Amino acid sequence: MESEITLRVNGNAHRLLIDTRTTLLDALRERLGVTGPKKGCDHGQCGACTVLLDGRRVNSCLALAIAHQDSEITTVEGLVNGGRLHPLQQAFIAHDAFQCGYCTPGQICSAVGMLREAEAGWASAATANLCADHIMLTEDEIRERMSGNLCRCGAYANIVSAIAEVRAIQSSDTELRCARYARGDWKEEAR
Repeated sequence: MESEITLRVNGNAHRLLIDTRTTLLDALRERLGVTGPKKGCDHGQCGACTVLLDGRRVNSCLALAIAHQDSEITTVEGLVNGGRLHPLQQAFIAHDAFQCGYCTPGQICSAVGMLREAEAGWASAATANLCADHIMLTEDEIRERMSGNLCRCGAYANIVSAIAEVRAIQSSDTELRCARYARGDWKEEAR
């Protein structure tokens, strides 16, 4: 059975006539030509197909396209803003956080979602203090949160370093914004 749906991918709407059993991954790759998400295991175990669905990371091989009509789908290609790479994309390059590169798009999308989860205060199995005001993203915490994304080349040490660098920059930016807000500097920026 086929249905007509609209998928919003990287800010663009795409109308498709698809079989209702089509996965989001297959719709992206085979119908729309979006090749960032990769088909690795096709069972939700490797994370190579990770995309952001309304800002949350999902394995697109496990999601039916028809269930996500009008959701905002972001792939690694959609992280580029005005021709500038996302900070995580830049950090992966700077830290040589890939070898063959097959898992890299999924790793980066997962890292973006993971940093949002930590910023929102979501705990993981490695979270040391569940009552803390904010999550301290130690290397162990990052490894735990990224454990759903496999790298057959073993670039994990560099992946963790890249994510830790971006988290440190985001943390200092947040602290700076909070300090400016406390001083009342936000009033000048609002004008």
